[in-house]
Amino acid sequence: MTHEALKHLIDVAAGREIADLVIKNCQIVDVGSGEIRKGDIAIVDGLIAGTGDYEGKEEIDAQGLYALPGLIDAHIHIESAFVTPEEISRLLVPFGATTIIADPHEIANVAGLDGLNYMLEAAKEAALHIEYVVPSCVPATPFENAGAILEAKDLEGPLADDRILGLGEFMNFPGIIYADPAVLDKLIAAKKHNKLIDGHSPGVKGKELNAYTSAGILADHECSTAEEMEDRLANGMYILMRQGSACHNLEDLLPVVTDRNARRCLLCSDDRQPKTILEEGHLDDHLRKCVKFGIHPVVAVQMATLNAAEAFGLKDRGAIFPGKRADIALMNNLEEFKARYVFIDGKLVAEDGHYLPEVRRADTTAVRSSVHVKDFSIDKLKLNLKSDRVHTIDILPGGVVTGKGIATIKRDESGDFIYDPNEDIVKIAVIERHKNTGNVAVALLRGYGIKRGAVALTIAHDSHNVIVAGTNDEDMAFAVKGLIQQEGGVILVKGKEVIGSLPLPVGGIMSDRSGEWVNDKLTELHEKAVRDLGVSKTVEPIMTLCFMALPVIPELKLTDMGLFDVTIFNFIPIEAS
Repeated sequence: MTHEALKHLIDVAAGREIADLVIKNCQIVDVGSGEIRKGDIAIVDGLIAGTGDYEGKEEIDAQGLYALPGLIDAHIHIESAFVTPEEISRLLVPFGATTIIADPHEIANVAGLDGLNYMLEAAKEAALHIEYVVPSCVPATPFENAGAILEAKDLEGPLADDRILGLGEFMNFPGIIYADPAVLDKLIAAKKHNKLIDGHSPGVKGKELNAYTSAGILADHECSTAEEMEDRLANGMYILMRQGSACHNLEDLLPVVTDRNARRCLLCSDDRQPKTILEEGHLDDHLRKCVKFGIHPVVAVQMATLNAAEAFGLKDRGAIFPGKRADIALMNNLEEFKARYVFIDGKLVAEDGHYLPEVRRADTTAVRSSVHVKDFSIDKLKLNLKSDRVHTIDILPGGVVTGKGIATIKRDESGDFIYDPNEDIVKIAVIERHKNTGNVAVALLRGYGIKRGAVALTIAHDSHNVIVAGTNDEDMAFAVKGLIQQEGGVILVKGKEVIGSLPLPVGGIMSDRSGEWVNDKLTELHEKAVRDLGVSKTVEPIMTLCFMALPVIPELKLTDMGLFDVTIFNFIPIEAS
């Protein structure tokens, strides 16, 4: 800020000069005092000059609307909405969001630092403030092949960049707990640049949680029980209460929130698909749930604004205070939280659900043509089982945690699995698609419900290899080859015929089209998966399959290297003893 600009801000705040814009007659939600007060908001050069009674060159009469600080999502993966940063801005801002803390580890697992640089460039085209952390675990574990490997030396450049807040969720919690040298190097790199370190520690407790937290871990969004939340609060961590498309932890955690600990509680969506956004909203949905549960509206707003700003070091926002960014959402009331007007840096960017800026897109050349599969054939889907008694990846309702099941199955003369329509067990395979390794791993999945055909994706958290599940090898192989031809996305196959597809040309995980277009395609795919393939109505066919290759969420997962038991952090055979 220049001397002249600072003087002008002070003069407007003092009432000696007229503001650029004054939002008149607001009910200001004061997240500092915890009160709601009537007044005007004076804005100059994109900053709040003051609240009270002001005159402006331009004036907007809020007519008693509630003025909230712009909402801040404390942890989100843009790529999980299958859209680019410019489009996530268009989707989220009309719901009152003005800042998101984004961890681009999905695209980084595909394209490394080229992926991060693309996301930084695309953020320039968004009205939304997109604040990035650099992915800490690429790949998430050493037990899979991703499109890149980011060691401590690779993170030095991004961590020195003022546009990067810190190190993203550290999913390799065993690496911290057991002081793995390469992990310590990453932590030290972040500390050297005085950057924050975000967390991810499902199921960790006791002295192991102490060890994890002692490394300087800021927060955790993986709490699913009251006990986990209480343990992390006691260890000094911020709690990011999550309400996404697949993981719904917010309402389970709200009973832990009290007047004494609420300032350590934040709101986040983590993974939120266009369908959820378009139908349920964004953090406004979280706020409604908080208030309905009985959380005081101002406390709820604190969790969505000031708490997140303070936790992540965003000192220039999070409250309607003099000197802060003029990021403001005018809501109809503190029950529905329907945003009538949204301002970012003092500019009106959304009105009555409509995004006002023109959507301009960054060049995606560096993150296209990302599907590289070597020597794939149907023969690689065959199993050579030595026993009828096998381990199964069991889908569990309500999240991405899976069970470690045991089942008795049928085998043919070569030991290959025989699908039985009376048993809800099918093949699942992960095919490496980044380095032309030729890796194909096959296991058995229970609870998906598919009765015909196959579903294949290039969205498979976190390394985003090809993942396919189906009742027969022919349809599974056909689906994989179809994905290779369309450069990634989603394909449904029945009788060696493509019955539905969603191309995702940006890294094989994002569309270059609108959120509504993606939602229409996903809705169509969901309907066809249930109707034509018989996928269980209780399972989200795409999002569920996305997480079956994630080897940091218990209990059994499948990577391109084999069947992985997260509880022991090692591979196990398909055959069960």
